Amino acid sequence: MAATIHSSAIVDEGAQIGDGSRVWHFAHVCGGARIGQGVSLGQNVFVGNKVVIGDRCKIQNNVSVYDNVTLEEGVFCGPSMVFTNVYNPRSLIERKNEYRDTLVKRGATLGANCTIVCGATIGEFAFVGAGAVINRDVPAYALMVGVPARQIGWMSEYGEQIDLPLEGSGQYTCPHDGSIYTLNGKTLRKAQK
Repeated sequence: MAATIHSSAIVDEGAQIGDGSRVWHFAHVCGGARIGQGVSLGQNVFVGNKVVIGDRCKIQNNVSVYDNVTLEEGVFCGPSMVFTNVYNPRSLIERKNEYRDTLVKRGATLGANCTIVCGATIGEFAFVGAGAVINRDVPAYALMVGVPARQIGWMSEYGEQIDLPLEGSGQYTCPHDGSIYTLNGKTLRKAQK
């Protein structure tokens, strides 16, 4: 199934958009963008030239995905959340050669109105709360809130808080899918089935 592109959207020549993806009202996809299969780009979404969006990502309304941002498979970007690509922008100083890479790993959730300062890596299945400001790397499965964001817990792949401390040792079994998570120090891992 080919991509569905609303008549008000602009998709520049050269953009790659995978099968089953949907580009909604007033979105703009630049020519160098690479977008996977089954992706949803909401109303008024902008996707820059040097952007890679993996399969089955959902980019909600009013999100701009600027150059040097990579989203792996299954990333959720909440309404009006923000990516940056220059750490110290000035209108009068050209800094396009100073873009910093931002990587959001598989399954992560970025809540509404949060801000991801460029140069950060968001770990797989991490959960960034609404309005949080991320200015450093985020561990896999971490639950982050606040300005600047701090970790307050862990989240399962199912999307519910895990009852384990921030560090130490322990094990948690998800009541929804039976997945087992093991905490070792400050690292949470899901056991392979």
